Amino acid sequence: MQPDTKKLLRTGLTIFAIGVIAALATLTIFGGVGRQGPHTNAGWLSLMLAMGCLPTGFLTLILAAMKLFADRRR
Repeated sequence: MQPDTKKLLRTGLTIFAIGVIAALATLTIFGGVGRQGPHTNAGWLSLMLAMGCLPTGFLTLILAAMKLFADRRR
């Protein structure tokens, strides 16, 4: 595995994990989500963090996986 592939995997996992933690915090620690959104300001901030990190982390992980498979072919 090349160093840049390892860095991509680590970065993608970190971003995705932060998104998962933020989503769980929105649902549990910060009062949950009602029909009109989270109940607290911290819940809204946590939700925005989750909405930014989850897709970005997922796409970074896909990129890292594709690079890993390309590295293994060579």
